[in-house]
Amino acid sequence: MAASTPIRQRRRGHDPESVLSIAVGVFNERGYDGTSMEDLARALGVTKSAIYYHVPGKEQLLARALDRALDGLFEMVADHRAVPGPAIERLEWVVRHSVRILVERLPYVTLLLRVRGNSPTELAALERRREFDRFVSGLVKEAAADGSIRADVDPGLVTRLLFGTVNSITEWYQPARGGSADELADGLLKMTFGGLRV
Repeated sequence: MAASTPIRQRRRGHDPESVLSIAVGVFNERGYDGTSMEDLARALGVTKSAIYYHVPGKEQLLARALDRALDGLFEMVADHRAVPGPAIERLEWVVRHSVRILVERLPYVTLLLRVRGNSPTELAALERRREFDRFVSGLVKEAAADGSIRADVDPGLVTRLLFGTVNSITEWYQPARGGSADELADGLLKMTFGGLRV
């Protein structure tokens, strides 16, 4: 019986990536806490035991999904273009690429923005999000200190408003009908940085 599970999985076309992708869709539709392994098995068209061939449990699927969203942000932070040059240019670059990551990894970012810290996995993801926010807030402070953006608005508030705007894209963006990531980023930067720049 155990030996037939991989064959059944291959026949149905599931690999770890497709299992994760379908699971994220179910998590976003039903909520992570409202999703059972039975729900996932039904969506995948397999038995529950077949899912365990790919992953130890639901929490590990959540961890992989949240890492998919967060890793994109931290790869961007580590990129050499996020480090040198005037703070305002680096901040614009980070906002632009955050939009691109959101569009490219839309289901994963959507799930990330819905976690509330109800498990160790969610708490770890929220701490990584706060680490990213601190990085952005540092750029905002630098830009304010060098006179590139308004100094009369709190950097923490600027960070929350900027990324609140970026993150709101998950609520309405539909790849088939929306603009490209570059078009979204252009519009967002014109709207927000027009009011921030000195």
